Amino acid sequence: MSDQHSPEVMNSPTKKDGREAQPLAASQEAMVIFQPSGKRGKFAHGTPVLDAARSLGVYIESVCGGRGICGRCQVEVSEGSFAKDGITSSADHLSPFTEQEERYARLRPFKEERRLSCAAKIEGDLVVDVPQDVQINRQVVRKRAENLKIDADPATRLVSVMVEEPDMEKGESDASRLLVSLRAALASIEAESGEDYAHLTLDTALNSSLQRILREGKWQVTAAIYRDEGQMPKVIALWPGERRAAFGLAVDIGSTTIAAHLCDLRNGRAVSSSGTSNPQIRFGEDLMSRVSYVQMNPGKLPNLVTAVRDAVNSLIGKLAGDVGIASEDIVEAVFVANPVMHHLFLGIDPVELGGAPFALTLSDAQNIPGRDLGLSIHPAGRVYVLPCIAGHVGADAAAVALAEQPYQSDETELVIDVGTNAEILLGNKDRLLAASSPTGPAFEGAEISCGQRAAPGAIERVRIDRDTWEPRIKVIGVDHWSDEPEFAEQIDSVGVTGICGSGIVEVIAEMYLCGIISSEGVIRAEGAERSSRVESDGRTHQYRLWDGVVPLTVKQTDVRAIQLAKAALYAGAKLLMDKLDITQVDRIKLAGAFGSFIDPDYAMVLGLIPDCNLEAVSGVGNAAGTGARKALISRQARREIEGAVRAIEKVETAVEAKFQEHFVNAMAFPNKVDPYPLLRSQRDLPAFEAPTAEGSDRPRRRGGRRNRG
Repeated sequence: MSDQHSPEVMNSPTKKDGREAQPLAASQEAMVIFQPSGKRGKFAHGTPVLDAARSLGVYIESVCGGRGICGRCQVEVSEGSFAKDGITSSADHLSPFTEQEERYARLRPFKEERRLSCAAKIEGDLVVDVPQDVQINRQVVRKRAENLKIDADPATRLVSVMVEEPDMEKGESDASRLLVSLRAALASIEAESGEDYAHLTLDTALNSSLQRILREGKWQVTAAIYRDEGQMPKVIALWPGERRAAFGLAVDIGSTTIAAHLCDLRNGRAVSSSGTSNPQIRFGEDLMSRVSYVQMNPGKLPNLVTAVRDAVNSLIGKLAGDVGIASEDIVEAVFVANPVMHHLFLGIDPVELGGAPFALTLSDAQNIPGRDLGLSIHPAGRVYVLPCIAGHVGADAAAVALAEQPYQSDETELVIDVGTNAEILLGNKDRLLAASSPTGPAFEGAEISCGQRAAPGAIERVRIDRDTWEPRIKVIGVDHWSDEPEFAEQIDSVGVTGICGSGIVEVIAEMYLCGIISSEGVIRAEGAERSSRVESDGRTHQYRLWDGVVPLTVKQTDVRAIQLAKAALYAGAKLLMDKLDITQVDRIKLAGAFGSFIDPDYAMVLGLIPDCNLEAVSGVGNAAGTGARKALISRQARREIEGAVRAIEKVETAVEAKFQEHFVNAMAFPNKVDPYPLLRSQRDLPAFEAPTAEGSDRPRRRGGRRNRG
């Protein structure tokens, strides 16, 4: 293979579709963005895609030395205009299809839209997707199923009955006799609950298999009967003989990851859990980028819809296989998602969510046949989608509220689901507010020079010696810290490939505590005199975190990216505190994968969250997934959150004048005007410099929970 800056251009005269290829000047450069990692760089035309990936630290497996034999280095090009990145990506921006690729395609299955990255060369701007099925060092989706304590009251129940055999004299259909038997069996449930099953019907999807199932079971069958508020009772699945377990699915569709839990509907127990990267990342790392992609590329909406539904169906197949059932044995599913993902999953154009007044097409809870969404559950299975709260606060925030129930709390709770878009709930049983802040993908490791998503080899913990400024690290997939002897024995198996969200937060907080960076977020030039790890980087400086084959450094631009993300999150929380007229919260709960793995101490040191007693700050795991599971197994929980959402007050940060002021103040560590007295009483922080009268239009308040005016 040629060197990264080689001017060589492929000699093959045609592209894969037979069109003439136009040679490009070797001196030209193209922007290449790799997904799902988000890493990017400029490369000379003629650079093999695999070389570009390796120079950026993007893992693409290749075991044949780039000879086009193994096929493990497959990539896809995402086509269209990407407004945020200022590029247009096209498959035509790769060199023509090569003889190696033609040979590989003849010998093995090879999707038409894919290329071998060892053979394809860069000839223009590209967004390159590394497909999930060829990623070995893939992202770790850290959204486990939390313990769930709730009385089961599922919308789907199983009823086993004996059906009268057909009689020539009576002439009743098999369906009629089945329904008679089921209604008789449900009589006791009617008497106890007051539910009326007199109008029970069969879903049309069962018509073609009904007679076969009855006869296979020798007239004993088990029916899955679905009944929810506003829905007529309906038989949605039928099996021969007696069946005791019914399965449901709870899915949290995030902008970065999708987490799914297969549950026993009798008790809500998660029997299997799995997750995957959201493949829509190739259309844009953040939500507004995806909205922009749909705007800029008319007709491409189905591509985004298909991508997310295919990913969900892949998870369904995996989860079903894990427990030895068929996908069709899943009879019910509950979905939660932020508003943009909610619309895209339902096949709704999200463009109106891209600008004020941020109007949702649908906000109420949805009850939909799974077949209408192309899901590979039972053909008659039902899908419940939680309600959205507002244009930027979605069904996932509703699920978090259902899991944590701040609307039932005596204390004032701040609940933050930290992700590409942070959803924020603040309040108690008397009043609850909700807002969203555009934190961007920095907390996921994107937009960080050596950042990556959580995967084996990613730095997730950092400590810096206060005297020597020497770091020690902990890496995902390795049990020991880098200063422990066992680290050297284990690190060869995974390597040190980058730094994920929790790691970048910790290293910047540690740099601030050591004095490497100022409260304004500037890496101090004089630090180079104290430690060789502080290096010149053009007009700014950087901190060398890891000495490897490819050194990992924290650049000034990385610090700025985290400042922007944390300032947006803090400003959103502070805006809600203003609305409640409080200066302090009683409890902070951090939800989501990032929120669960971040150290609350460091989150507060950076000023990512408001001042609070550290003992009252905790991670609550995948609260959105927990809320989805609650809604899956409890109709009462569905009614509870539908009512709570109607009572939540929505605050749109984009149109609040005070948001910008809070944002600017929150750019400092931990904050320009808020002194963080509780944190300072528990941690040794650099001295707080009170702002001058010119820097603040209000006095600082230290005491009391409520503003006194």
